[in-house]
Amino acid sequence: MDSMLYASTNRQAPAVKLAEALLRGQAPDKGLYLPVEIPRFAPGELASLYDKSYPEIAAAVLEKFTAGTFATNELLEMCRSAYVFDVPLERVDAQRHVMRLDRGPTASFKDFAGLMMGRMFGTLRRNAAGGRLVILTATSGDTGSAIANAFYKIPNVEVMILFPPAEVSARQRKQMTTLGENITAVGVEGKFDDCQALVKQAFADETLRGIELTSANSINIGRLLPQIVYYVYAAARLTKGEKPIVFSVPSGNFGNMMGALLASRMGLPLEKLVVATNENDEVPRFMETAEYHKIVPSLACLSNAMNVGHPSNFARVIALFDGWLDETGVMRRKPDMERMSRELWATGVTDAETRETIQKTWREHQLLLEPHGAVGWLGLERYLRETSSTATAVSVETAHPAKFPEEIEKLLGFSPEVPPSLAALGTKSEHYLTMPGDYGAFHKLLLDTYK
Repeated sequence: MDSMLYASTNRQAPAVKLAEALLRGQAPDKGLYLPVEIPRFAPGELASLYDKSYPEIAAAVLEKFTAGTFATNELLEMCRSAYVFDVPLERVDAQRHVMRLDRGPTASFKDFAGLMMGRMFGTLRRNAAGGRLVILTATSGDTGSAIANAFYKIPNVEVMILFPPAEVSARQRKQMTTLGENITAVGVEGKFDDCQALVKQAFADETLRGIELTSANSINIGRLLPQIVYYVYAAARLTKGEKPIVFSVPSGNFGNMMGALLASRMGLPLEKLVVATNENDEVPRFMETAEYHKIVPSLACLSNAMNVGHPSNFARVIALFDGWLDETGVMRRKPDMERMSRELWATGVTDAETRETIQKTWREHQLLLEPHGAVGWLGLERYLRETSSTATAVSVETAHPAKFPEEIEKLLGFSPEVPPSLAALGTKSEHYLTMPGDYGAFHKLLLDTYK
């Protein structure tokens, strides 16, 4: 099978093969890589995945994107070694389900992409000549911990994680700051958008060409592709891929919902993709007005991993609908808004509504949600109420409630059971650097650390 090509959303850089897209992270023109052509499921293929294991489904989906870069047997082994935990589809009532993506080593959905990326990079670097590959990652909560754990002790790979200390929970922070070895955590004065801007500027900085940089943020295509899989898994298990399905995805940087959108383009029968944001609601506003305005600075909300005022992956969303949103947030060409409205349904959720939803779902369904999952659940409720849809519906729970014990205790009167992966953090010592949110300081840190 010929290798798939990946092109930039900014359309000013040549298309490349997957290995180069993975190692570059961001395209030279500051755009994000997307497949030139999105592969399609063969007739009956989705139904055939009904009784397959999660690793088998992952290999079947990812092979369509990785052929020519990873051998079939090699890919299946990577999937089997990465996905050794459950992916529960919790039935709430006859129509609604919660897909819990919180059973991995850092109790976040980002484990799915991080673990696969770690194996992809490890395989590509196994016989690499020369020095270290340096992965720069900005995080608003769970990305940093997932990437740190996924790349921990991988040979020839260093990881530097930038995070806003005031906006991550103690457990999220400790998952990044207690590892050491090849993992460097840096607390940046400012917000997630400031951290993300520093990472993007470093990639475009010619004076850093002596350091081999790439990203494990959701700007990297390697983060996006594994996130297609769990939507395929849910559709295959719940409907055999033969009936319309609705997914509601709590959205911050928009990588997770992009996975569902790509699954739809592959042939998954998606009735609607509900895009639920917190009060950083620039995308719901865009869907309503067709005018895109960043929220600067981003608002600090309870669902902290979604505190993004200009989501990088929205450029990919716009590109799929034949528009062009550049890296600065300028809409160079508007997308097909009519088509977007047919496929997407967006809503913003306040912190007060998030708290009310956590209490209401526990009271009515004994369904325990954390803030991000509550945003997704309320988005789904609103969509079903407004449209009277009867389709099978799935809300995505992206983090374990135990990552937010203080909020759960305050709202529900008890602390959620802590999974083993989080319980061990209490005995570990932390170490992380701090720096102001300016590029000069970051540039010096990179040179001092890796040159």
